[in-house]
Amino acid sequence: MKRKIAVITGTRSEYGLLYPVMQAIQNHPGLELSVIATGMHLSYEHGYTINEIKKDGFKIEASVDMLFCDDTGAAMAKSLGKGIIGITEVLEKIKPDIVLVLGDRDEPFAGAIAAVHMNIPIAHIHGGDSTTGGCIDESIRHAITKFAHIHFPATEESAERIKKLGEELWRIHTVGAPGLDTVLNTEMIPREQLIEKFSLKPDEPLLLVVQHPVTTQPENAAKEMRITLEALAELKIQTILIYPNSDAGGHSMIEVIKKYENLPFLHTFKSLSHIEYISLMNIASALIGNSSSGIIEAPSFHLPAVNIGIRQEGRQRVCNVIDVDHDKTKIIQAINIALNDKIFKNKISKCVNIYGDGKTGMRIAKVLAELEINQKLIQKKLLIEFS
Repeated sequence: MKRKIAVITGTRSEYGLLYPVMQAIQNHPGLELSVIATGMHLSYEHGYTINEIKKDGFKIEASVDMLFCDDTGAAMAKSLGKGIIGITEVLEKIKPDIVLVLGDRDEPFAGAIAAVHMNIPIAHIHGGDSTTGGCIDESIRHAITKFAHIHFPATEESAERIKKLGEELWRIHTVGAPGLDTVLNTEMIPREQLIEKFSLKPDEPLLLVVQHPVTTQPENAAKEMRITLEALAELKIQTILIYPNSDAGGHSMIEVIKKYENLPFLHTFKSLSHIEYISLMNIASALIGNSSSGIIEAPSFHLPAVNIGIRQEGRQRVCNVIDVDHDKTKIIQAINIALNDKIFKNKISKCVNIYGDGKTGMRIAKVLAELEINQKLIQKKLLIEFS
């Protein structure tokens, strides 16, 4: 009998990272994939990306609507509560053997809280990462680690953090970042097709912009987005900008973006498919904003990333990243360095990605198929001793 793995996905970007893992689970003879879609996947404002999951050939076992329209931390808390209730009802119905979640958002957090109370083992991808720059993500990520029974950190440094949280060593499997499976093993959309689809000028540089709110400072989100857009307006370089996520402050950022959408060099999108996004990374001149993809995936493309603000503070990075404050002049200077500084560009050309080798999905599927589900797995205990 196949072991049923329920994968919870709540955002376009997280789904892009989960995609190769879901494929590996679906292709494994001992596993059955069960997909639960929630969060931004069900939001028309963010592109209704549940259709992307279906288009990729995955059957949606259940969908859980958990988003509130308000642009506040209180709305996020209400969404979490709604998600716990909805996901609990789904888990009661589908009865998975393991629940698999990724990262540090409310959707996987809701799934972890529901599953742990139902004695369903939780497997967590990308635990142990660190982003100390003022996001609630840091708290959520480590909280999921304490709920989780199986850990799939991307790097040895992340694995060490999980150990320091008191997790038993046999639970920890360092597997790499699943996002690199797609980057390293997928044929990208040809440059000519991208140029035609996105109406790009082939002889000019291309900026790819992804900027999200900082959840502990949502009141600054609109101002920070405006600063970035003012820098872009001064540079007038052709730009593809993707809407921010649904965290507190995201709606106010979208309202700011709408005021700049008529700029002739700016192309804005509610969402892009993962293959479109990474294919654009493959031809872009620089990635601008505060997305983790600038740190985790961009080095594999030897792509400069101008990382703005504190959202990714503390995350392991290599030589492709230029960190800069929310300051128009500094952002312009950083973009100019990314595009024109020969020493910097030469350094990036030799960048080695520390996040994996493109075989993460298969490693995860193997562990999920072979581990023994018993009371030892379910019963967590703290390894840290106090004298």
